[in-house]
Amino acid sequence: MAAAGALVIGVPTAASAQTWWWGGHRHHLPSAASPAPAPDATTPPTEAPSGEPTAPSTPDDEVPEPSDSASSAPVASAPSATATADPTDAAAPSPTTAAATDASASPPAASFVEDFDTAAGVGAVAGAYPQSWQPYPDGTSGIYEPSRTVSVHDGLMDVALGGAGTAGTFGTSADAWSHVGGSFSVRAKATGGDGNGAAFMLWPTSGTWSDGEIDFPEGNFESSPSAFQHSMTPGNEADRVQVDTGVSWRDWHTYTVDWVPGKSVTYSVDGKALQTLTHDVPTTPHRYMFQVGNWGASGHLLIDWVSTTE
Repeated sequence: MAAAGALVIGVPTAASAQTWWWGGHRHHLPSAASPAPAPDATTPPTEAPSGEPTAPSTPDDEVPEPSDSASSAPVASAPSATATADPTDAAAPSPTTAAATDASASPPAASFVEDFDTAAGVGAVAGAYPQSWQPYPDGTSGIYEPSRTVSVHDGLMDVALGGAGTAGTFGTSADAWSHVGGSFSVRAKATGGDGNGAAFMLWPTSGTWSDGEIDFPEGNFESSPSAFQHSMTPGNEADRVQVDTGVSWRDWHTYTVDWVPGKSVTYSVDGKALQTLTHDVPTTPHRYMFQVGNWGASGHLLIDWVSTTE
């Protein structure tokens, strides 16, 4: 993959309508996303793909057009017919556990750990986990509908795929936006959802892209996830280093980011370090979140647990 862009959470362009294309993408995060906002006052990044990487425009509340310029703010077009399924109609996966033999199958001792041991139906997760899960408001960017897609059962957060996207921040309403360094882990797998994908990320609370973007794991569900660390040079934020994992979304894996502010970021899978990067390392507050799109085949993103240090 060419080193060009960040997460695309938006509607694919005509040239890529059947796939989640991860190149030439960028974030828009309004300045309203300040530290410790009330969950319903947090405006998330809005994104849309473009055929070629472009410099980011000033963050605002608009969804950028696929053929965006620094001043454009279009409404994304409708996805292809593959994204018409209502995610609530997708068959739920059979009850399963994330049992594994590796030591990383269990969450570490951390200041924040959520293992989703309280069942909650679709539409009830935000109320059941007010200090663990800060979802985007339904209707954000015309993409995200957490109240229609997220449930908790059998010790898993279950994000239904197909027809609506999901996004939100992990952690307490007081502390989720104030991470400056630490260790961030998620144990996850996906079933189905071809043409869709996910990105778990550390995104700057300032909303300034050049404050640094760290994505892991990120990628289409039918392929192997990777890590992406973006340039912190203003105007060059689309440049990034990619770290391949060699694993599949279809299996349970634990993905960890260890961030030492201004010094290093280490990416690990199942407790095994893949690579440590020592350039473009953020030093300002970030939040730990994930996003999935509103297109592609039906399926499920399953999250066993998430942990962060604060």
